[in-house]
Amino acid sequence: MGHILAIGGHCGDMEFTCGAVLLKQAKKGDKITLLHLTPGEKGHPVMSPEEYTEQKMKEATTAAKALGGDALFLPYKDGELPVSDEVKYQIADIIRELKPTTIITHWKNSIHKDHANTHLNVVDAIFYAAIPGIKRSLPAHGVKGIYYAENWEDPYDFQPYVYVDVTEVFEEWLEATSQYALFAGGVSKFPYKDYYKSLAVIRGSQCGAKYAVAMDIEPMGKKRIMEYLP
Repeated sequence: MGHILAIGGHCGDMEFTCGAVLLKQAKKGDKITLLHLTPGEKGHPVMSPEEYTEQKMKEATTAAKALGGDALFLPYKDGELPVSDEVKYQIADIIRELKPTTIITHWKNSIHKDHANTHLNVVDAIFYAAIPGIKRSLPAHGVKGIYYAENWEDPYDFQPYVYVDVTEVFEEWLEATSQYALFAGGVSKFPYKDYYKSLAVIRGSQCGAKYAVAMDIEPMGKKRIMEYLP
């Protein structure tokens, strides 16, 4: 079985965007880990960042369990995630420790700097983790598949390329993700639950399913080498 590592800039990013895929893969027998680089703690209209950090980390742990996985956290602050070798090597060390077969993370173009910075950190971390000549405490590990989740804040040049039918787990995903007050409603004016439910309907209609999740991949991954057209 495989191991999927989903890496988000904030608690909730991966659960909202590709959580249904994670749940479906967990039911197939894959190991699931969600790595949150920041809690996303500065967006609550009333709670202090300290209070909201505690709440979001609890929500992330509960949601990960409901999706059949585990939650990990790095110690960075919402809106302040740097692009640095420190962050990249922390992620690379986690990749070497967990040995995931697949990584899902943010698309490169975003209106939120934490999302864009997550992408930059993760891409280099995957490279660092795979190079034997980069000596760390654990041996090198190469990831087989890299996918980019569809996030409402990361729309620029995103092209849905891979579609996953999530109809069979859709209601269970809604329940799991609703562990987040942000998703259930009442924290933000943005209608997270309605948006991602509607997006699942749209992507499902495009691939012949009731509900689906779409992801993008690197352009080089779209190259096909064939002797003849099929």
